[in-house]
Amino acid sequence: MRRPPSVLSRLAAALAGAVLAVTAAAVAAAPAQAASLTPVTGFGSNPGNLAMYAYRPDGLPTNAPAVVLLHGCAQNATGYFTNSGWRKFADQWRFALILAEQKSANNSTSCFNWFETGDTARGQGEALSVKQMVDHAKANYGTAANRVYVSGLSAGGAMAATMLATYPDVFAGGSIVAGVPYRCATSMINAFSCMNPGVNKTPAQWGDLVRNAHPGYTGARPKVAVWHGTADYTVATANATESRDQWTNVAGLSQTPGSTTNLPAGTTLETYGDDRVRVYRVSGMGHGTPIDPGSGAEQCGTAAAYFLDTICSAYRDALYFGLNGSGGPAPSPTATAGPTPTPTPTAAPTCVTASNYAHVTAGRAYHSGGYAYATGSGQRMGLYNTFSSATLEQTAPNHWVVGC
Repeated sequence: MRRPPSVLSRLAAALAGAVLAVTAAAVAAAPAQAASLTPVTGFGSNPGNLAMYAYRPDGLPTNAPAVVLLHGCAQNATGYFTNSGWRKFADQWRFALILAEQKSANNSTSCFNWFETGDTARGQGEALSVKQMVDHAKANYGTAANRVYVSGLSAGGAMAATMLATYPDVFAGGSIVAGVPYRCATSMINAFSCMNPGVNKTPAQWGDLVRNAHPGYTGARPKVAVWHGTADYTVATANATESRDQWTNVAGLSQTPGSTTNLPAGTTLETYGDDRVRVYRVSGMGHGTPIDPGSGAEQCGTAAAYFLDTICSAYRDALYFGLNGSGGPAPSPTATAGPTPTPTPTAAPTCVTASNYAHVTAGRAYHSGGYAYATGSGQRMGLYNTFSSATLEQTAPNHWVVGC
């Protein structure tokens, strides 16, 4: 159902829209390969009337992870796929990408309708359409049922929060980039105050909104990363803190970070509990997805409007989700499952001592068959849990050995 264009235009302006699709020439500049972003039809009843696109890297194995990407207003699937940097790591670590695309028939400025209750409830509207895309990928591409993640920018970030709240049984984790807490707004009118200056609720109030999205659910909750620029005047930075309050409360965690780490581009990383929730605050960054163009192992993306040259968020999220060759999703420990893991150091360290779970989460190791193995060398470190620890030495980029 088409929304009134005059109001939606105001919403799009407030969200800063984002960028139109990049040109075909930019796509052609990427390394040549057979895999391409492909439109998919007939993926379900599609009550939200969304379009689906899929990217399956060459050599995609059975039971590969899948990441759902949700664009911002005035963007489309092709533009987000090309600029965000996720394609690099999908190719490198062999996981599938699923991209949902909004249609102007639903929203004249191509915003996902994160403020409409009919589109943000389990089993309804756009939320169900995205879930059906995941089901289609499992049935037709052989992707893993327990390794599905979601990431989105702005309106897409708000919809990423929706998917984590409404389908915790589907998504193992997600990242909310320049977004807002789930059910921060329930109409177009209060969407504006939600975005700026933001809505203040207690952690318990925010948490209840998520718990009520799937009443009676008692399973594991997704791990959540929140990204926000400190100079974002479109979606106020207060939303990063309110999102933190929401997801830490859902996980039964304190709102006090267990550690704060300095990362490149003036980025600080706050970790909560046993790294169940992360908050990245990018100093001086405005409204957009953090990217870092270049060929380095930790670099990704193409700079454009609302793709901001700071730090590669896709790389950090891919490691956080365990997509770099690990054998499966990280466990979902409770707040009392173990000590807070040692944070990833700012620069390439000589030695790091931490729990095996923390090593895997930080990308220094991967896990398979209940054991942790050092990234690069493949040396066995012991049981994969929060109680077994090891000392790893970095001997080359993305190459770690046991001992120091």
